[in-house]
Amino acid sequence: MVKKKTASLRVATSDDIEVSTYLELAKESRGEQAVLESGEPPGKRETIIIIDFGSQYSMLIARRVRECHVYCEIVPHNTPWEKIASLNPRGIILSGGPHSVYEQGAPLPLPYVYEKHLPVLGVCYGMQAIAYQLGGEVVSGAKREYGHAVLHINALENPLFAGLPSSLPVWMSHGDEVTTMPPAFGALAYTENSPLAVIGNGKNIFGLQFHPEVSHTPQGKTILQNFVYRACGCKGEWTPESVISESVNKIRGQVGEGRVVCALSGGVDSAVAATLVDRAIGNKLTCIFINNGLLRREEPERVLDTFKRNLKMDIVYVDATDSFLKRLRGVTDPEAKRRLIGNEFIRIFEKEAAKMGKVDFLAQGTLYPDVIESTSTETSAAVKIKSHHNVGGLPSKMKFILIEPLRYLFKDEVREVGLMLGLPEEMIWRQPFPGPGLAIRVIGEVTRERLETLRAADWVVMNEIKKAKLYRELWQSFAVLTDVRSVGVMGDFRTYGYLVAFRAITSDDAMTADWARLPHDLLARVSDRIINEVPGVNRVVYDITSKPPSTIEWE
Repeated sequence: MVKKKTASLRVATSDDIEVSTYLELAKESRGEQAVLESGEPPGKRETIIIIDFGSQYSMLIARRVRECHVYCEIVPHNTPWEKIASLNPRGIILSGGPHSVYEQGAPLPLPYVYEKHLPVLGVCYGMQAIAYQLGGEVVSGAKREYGHAVLHINALENPLFAGLPSSLPVWMSHGDEVTTMPPAFGALAYTENSPLAVIGNGKNIFGLQFHPEVSHTPQGKTILQNFVYRACGCKGEWTPESVISESVNKIRGQVGEGRVVCALSGGVDSAVAATLVDRAIGNKLTCIFINNGLLRREEPERVLDTFKRNLKMDIVYVDATDSFLKRLRGVTDPEAKRRLIGNEFIRIFEKEAAKMGKVDFLAQGTLYPDVIESTSTETSAAVKIKSHHNVGGLPSKMKFILIEPLRYLFKDEVREVGLMLGLPEEMIWRQPFPGPGLAIRVIGEVTRERLETLRAADWVVMNEIKKAKLYRELWQSFAVLTDVRSVGVMGDFRTYGYLVAFRAITSDDAMTADWARLPHDLLARVSDRIINEVPGVNRVVYDITSKPPSTIEWE
């Protein structure tokens, strides 16, 4: 166990060097936010910066801030001030993380977090980093604290607690603890196991040992809202109208006199992206809908019909079923499937675009969760989960410049923007469908025969879910054709058929999800129909795993 309490503080730098002298921050008067040194023109949108230290909850913090109608971005812990300043920051949130601040090489906030006099909120590891860097003491706790706790507030007059009762339930998840506060800090709240559950300097720096972003802290959003509005002075101007205005202006400036092709998939993301691009550049956009042979039953026809009725723009239809199935022949690895599909999409887009003359840009509906799950470049402490075909699955060299107007939006924000753009509800509330399509719901090799089996099972699932009027209540519901075969008895004969898994989940943003507690009679109807209507299947199971530990899709 390592203990650290110094007057000469250790502060992370880009080279992670020891700093012998540092600001005596806890003794300064920091009642007002300093003038930003970004050189950005006044009136640019306000931003809360979330500095990521590898927490599984960083995306949830971002969602809660966005729900306050304030824009935020997650950045790696070693992001330089120049990048931060360009975002017009109004405050900084330090995320949790799996490290211990006193460990050799542990990620720590860079000096500007304190030097720029912005309001700072540390969450769990973030609080411990504040205490450690500013002269307090952090140790490995004698008793770990995971789960529910009751927070008792000492300082109800603090702006962080405005509108809250004197005690409230919170969610703890930590092994280390702050035992000594930095100079000029005070204890603002405590739990039975954490005497220093909330600390602050009385000015602009706050630390929470618990997690306000999770649903297990019911009033956590109020705490974050108080920080964003009362401490940071944000006005809540991040609205669908502002997103549309900013996106249209940015696309128009980026494209200039160039031409754009847009990848339409049939989902809300690509439809909203296409509509934004169309509003920005009009007839300089051509949409391409590629049937990759990996769609659900009747989906190509329904998607084209919906687009033609609602999107008054140039749409090119390409049936590339044979091409995709040829590329997938013999492939069983999920990541290989995603890469092959991503590469084939780009190859076909380039081929189709070549028929139109010079095309410079490719627009697609990439979302923030896609980016986070696919790569670790956006947040260096994040771990890659899987490649999304339109992010990690793209080829390293391609002829197009990407336009991704939704890249930093969550699904619910995209839907709000879509409604503001006037898109129909049947398009807005379509359940998410993966870009690689049924290829990642067929476990193992993808063949025409196995695809048809899955389509038939999936048709039953969707039919029964809609009949039960649960389609809008579920984030996703679908069938998976596994590579497991089992013995059964049908009509007094032995069978050796496939096992189909039925998955239905609830979620707000796909970053976390829970399995849906569907009525037993609905589960029975789905199972009976699949067994009786889908040849080659003799067993159905219902997936009752949440995310985490699983992902929503099986591959």
